[in-house]
Amino acid sequence: MYPPIEPYTISTLKVSDLHTLYYEISGNPQGTPVVFLHGGPGGGCDAKDRSFFNPTRYKIVLFDQRGAGKSTPSASLEENTTWDLVKDIEKLREHLNVEKWHVFGGSWGSTLSLAYSQAHPGRVKTLVLRGIFTLRKNELRFFYQDGASHLFPEAWDDYISPIPEAERHDMVLAYHAQLNSADDETRLRAAKAWTRWEMFTSKLHVDPAHVAEAEKDDFANSFARIENHYFVNDGWMREGQLLEKQSVDKMQVLSAISSRRYDVVCPATTAYALKKVWPEATLHIVPDAGHSSREPGTAKLLVEATDKFADL
Repeated sequence: MYPPIEPYTISTLKVSDLHTLYYEISGNPQGTPVVFLHGGPGGGCDAKDRSFFNPTRYKIVLFDQRGAGKSTPSASLEENTTWDLVKDIEKLREHLNVEKWHVFGGSWGSTLSLAYSQAHPGRVKTLVLRGIFTLRKNELRFFYQDGASHLFPEAWDDYISPIPEAERHDMVLAYHAQLNSADDETRLRAAKAWTRWEMFTSKLHVDPAHVAEAEKDDFANSFARIENHYFVNDGWMREGQLLEKQSVDKMQVLSAISSRRYDVVCPATTAYALKKVWPEATLHIVPDAGHSSREPGTAKLLVEATDKFADL
């Protein structure tokens, strides 16, 4: 990855009567524009996300999606759907006077990248995606109900602990009730447990510092509430919509897809399914990495892809 840089523009964009987005621009003001779509949903951007791009060649746009990071109001579920976010990306593009840009997204960011690219194919130069996630029921079931639990039993015990045993047949729905409880203590306890589960399982080697991020009240609250809100509503998409041939055929762009053999949050099977319906895409499966974009093998491939596309 490239060395750390600071943004030369930090600003906000009001996208509705309720929501205002934080955004920043770094790198080369005359460079080719790229927009970074963060994970979660609800995760927000990080300064390290700038480092996937050559700062002399790219004009790097990062923004926090509705309710996430520095966008306001924090953790808001109102007017917060996949299609609201797709519209926001277009509003930001127009606000910045960008004709077409590269799109980079991982995990939920890959979901949003696909949704945006299928809705606005003429505005996308290339796609760089990792940890493909398409919000199908079997993907959610594997991570939140019966799958990853077999690999991380100690973390699973912590994850299910806030939920009464009688409600554990549908963990996403059970968490939805607690994450929207009128009781602050109940809501925050559930938010931290939900977030710890993802932080614990996100790397090939469990990183205690990464897991500790779940103990930050504001981050856990926005991350867990927004993520669960999207999942309990199936992303406001029909089952498998992003993998339908008529949807994928709209994306006439160069693309690089990175998946990880040991990613239990977004298993490689989804990236493989996307490759089968989109044979023009380049698929790399990293043999020694988990979900995180910053594990060495994954980061190397992502930077190689952005370097390759920089002059397009």
